[in-house]
Amino acid sequence: MDFESVFADVARVIEGSGVVIMAIGLAAVLIRYAYDVIRKGAGSYSKLRVDLGRVILLGLEILIVGDIIRTIIVETSLESVLVLGLIVIIRVVLSFALEVEISGSWPWQQRRGDQSDAA
Repeated sequence: MDFESVFADVARVIEGSGVVIMAIGLAAVLIRYAYDVIRKGAGSYSKLRVDLGRVILLGLEILIVGDIIRTIIVETSLESVLVLGLIVIIRVVLSFALEVEISGSWPWQQRRGDQSDAA
């Protein structure tokens, strides 16, 4: 095994773990939501969305790591770097949008709970 094939396998494992985390996280979030519906008679849709958003964010960040390793070490060409740049931009925009959806405010704004703690 040479250096590039080892890191190609490492990148594949990292990307696979990102997908597995998202799949298991989705199942866990849906099971928790179903439990809340059965126990309380009504589920918390907003909590479902927040938890699902967090799972997606974690999975996306792990997938970005795999893409970076693959592009820098395994496929070092201008085309692969440009594709990586486009993928990272799309995932960052998606992560940013999910973070705004989860927290309800822009990242540079303090949350309401943080403001009351400071006072």
